[in-house]
Amino acid sequence: MHTYDLAIAYKWKYDKEFVELIEHSFQYSGLKTFVIGKFNLSEVIALTKKNKISFKALLDRASDEDPEFIPFTKLLKRKKCYLLNPHNKVAKSIDKVLMHKKLIKKKFQLPKTFLIQPYDKHNKLFITDEELKLFGNPFIIKPATFSGGGEGVIRNATSLDQIQKERIKNHSDKYLVQEKIHPRTLNEKRAWFRVIYAFGQVLPTWWDDKTHIYHRVTNSEIKKYNLLPLGRISKKLARITRLDYFSTEIALTKDHKFILIDYVNDQCDMRLRSNHIDGIPDEVVSEFAEAMKKKIISL
Repeated sequence: MHTYDLAIAYKWKYDKEFVELIEHSFQYSGLKTFVIGKFNLSEVIALTKKNKISFKALLDRASDEDPEFIPFTKLLKRKKCYLLNPHNKVAKSIDKVLMHKKLIKKKFQLPKTFLIQPYDKHNKLFITDEELKLFGNPFIIKPATFSGGGEGVIRNATSLDQIQKERIKNHSDKYLVQEKIHPRTLNEKRAWFRVIYAFGQVLPTWWDDKTHIYHRVTNSEIKKYNLLPLGRISKKLARITRLDYFSTEIALTKDHKFILIDYVNDQCDMRLRSNHIDGIPDEVVSEFAEAMKKKIISL
């Protein structure tokens, strides 16, 4: 039997550079990797069933997009392969309405929020104009599950009619209606952060929510601007979700409150800054790969 340390299943073409970086990092340390795509999925499933090939861990970046990969993840689970971010944990973490309720109980600082049932369940909108005024104008409309990279999010909503229009469009999903958070400015940067939690490591970045440009948060900036809560918040999220890795968005307001904006994103966009203007700094992606390598070595 051929045994590999890490299987990587992916389908998105822009994941190719991320996968190549992981393979280089692992193979440099003498670890074996195996890439699975549509081109070899059936063959790998057959070899795994016959015990001709096995994997210590799986990084699955395919089954959320393509259900044909799901039987492979289930097969590896039966084979006692370690699944990074297994589906049962992910499902409990990416529903923004469920997470909002959990985070409120855990005393996280969140935007003012109305939680709204799916249109299919309650077609009437139980929010008044007076209640909506408490949120300011404009405000945010956000689906609970149908979103990724901001898809489906209305960032400058102004009326109840817009909320109802979104509910009808995506009639089976729950919604969050939230106040719009305005971050302070630090060193000529909007104090909006995307933090990647990776296998016990916290990798904070400045992430301009308007331009989507990343910059690494340096240790000196953490001290200078008192940004240590970014790490504490991310680690607390990790304890609640029990995910191996995720990203989260946190905004720092003028009165120095750290507001959790986008709670948990399990499939981080890992395009490299060297190839994409709005990509993650290469050194952050490399740190992610190193943290994953240490995790798998420890299994």
